[in-house]
Amino acid sequence: MTLSAGDRIPGTTFFVSGENGPEKRTTDEIFPGKKVVLFGVPGAFTPTCQNKHLPGFLEHYDAIKERGVDTIALVAVNDPFVLKAWSEATGATGKIPFLSDGNAEFAKATGLAIDGSGAGLGTRLARFAAIVEDGVVKSIYVEDAPSTAEKSTAAAVLEAL
Repeated sequence: MTLSAGDRIPGTTFFVSGENGPEKRTTDEIFPGKKVVLFGVPGAFTPTCQNKHLPGFLEHYDAIKERGVDTIALVAVNDPFVLKAWSEATGATGKIPFLSDGNAEFAKATGLAIDGSGAGLGTRLARFAAIVEDGVVKSIYVEDAPSTAEKSTAAAVLEAL
């Protein structure tokens, strides 16, 4: 089953890089009572993620927040240290939380896991963006291929909001 509109975000634990190392963040901490734009990427520093997908969410950050969104968050099957470095390198720190799904638990629970082993990447997350209200997916946009960012861009999300 692939995550669809009307589904509840499955209970998952993510990790973020904190002052003393990885810190847990659960879906119960992130989603209840909030309107969240969650976007998933196949990997930190990868070409489409680095050059097209993430930059749009940074560019349209204020406009998305003005539409009543409490949090814009990124999720990837990378470890929290890599995601911290990527957040710092792109200027996203303090704006967009980067959630590590290092064990691909969220990717598998949502049916959004993809096989990147052909490129030496192992299990990754499909590129997507979702509008989630109080833990329930209101709309979700999943790309047909990990190297494209069209349906799940910040501009598309902004239009949907």
